[in-house]
Amino acid sequence: MEFSVTTRGTPPVPSVDIPNTSGKIAPATPLGIQKEAFVFSPRQFIAIVLATLMAALPALSEPQAGGQRAGQITAMIPAATRNSQTAKPNEELMWGDLLQTEHSGRLRANLADGSIISLGSDTQLHVVQHDEATQQTSLELTYGKVRSQVQKITQPGGKYEIKTPNAVIGVIGTHFLAEYDVSTRTTTVSCYEGQVIVTPSSGAQVQNNAGQGSSNSVTLSPGQMVQVTDVVPLGGFHVSNVSPGQSKNGITSTDISSKEPKTSTGGNTGMWVAVGYAVAVGLALGLTVGLNNGSNKPGCNPNKVTTRGCP
Repeated sequence: MEFSVTTRGTPPVPSVDIPNTSGKIAPATPLGIQKEAFVFSPRQFIAIVLATLMAALPALSEPQAGGQRAGQITAMIPAATRNSQTAKPNEELMWGDLLQTEHSGRLRANLADGSIISLGSDTQLHVVQHDEATQQTSLELTYGKVRSQVQKITQPGGKYEIKTPNAVIGVIGTHFLAEYDVSTRTTTVSCYEGQVIVTPSSGAQVQNNAGQGSSNSVTLSPGQMVQVTDVVPLGGFHVSNVSPGQSKNGITSTDISSKEPKTSTGGNTGMWVAVGYAVAVGLALGLTVGLNNGSNKPGCNPNKVTTRGCP
């Protein structure tokens, strides 16, 4: 059978005779691609793995995902945890972190804006938010006690707020102690410096020593305290004075003495980065030697005087 193909602008293609064939037609091989093109040699495979490791190593030194940075743990007395893992001094504090101390533990952290929080024993605190730029801080005290030394709020709309199961404590810039007792469901707030605003979350009335109602919140001045419970007492909650003994106990029970152990390596990230680079360097050296030896026969070094084993 004969046929011809003609296209516009090109010379006619000569006719081709196609004889009858009974043999099988072999599959076509793409032009320029050999069957072994995607088969890697051992050296090529090692080089690809090495390049992948080197590209991934910088990520090991980055803070782990978990939110925006809120500050840093600066001191502690074991046992204390961060997100159920053993806490370490110099460890980063992130939004959403859960700090917890056992009966023998305490923990201190510096927030990004310079404020300081000190957790006493048997305490659980949730760092919901701390935005240094807008001065928006929100903490949740599940139980225990936390002492706050708060930087003055200067940003419009800025706030520093601690919530307990039955009260909200807000400040502009001050030094105070907040406690929550689970067994009695009592929130106790003591003001050391500045002013503290305490609002029962139930909306119950708070009254001062003069018996005057103050809506559903009260402002504490230095040396004053208030206790809030789920059950509103007859006459409302009353503001009272903090005795010297109570004031001293609140500070010492959340303080970490300079004699207490505070040093640590600050986590294992640096160690793993160092180990990773050591492994990568070792692979690089091994690859280099392998490539050099691969250019000659095994055991042959033509640069030496003795070339035993060389052709």
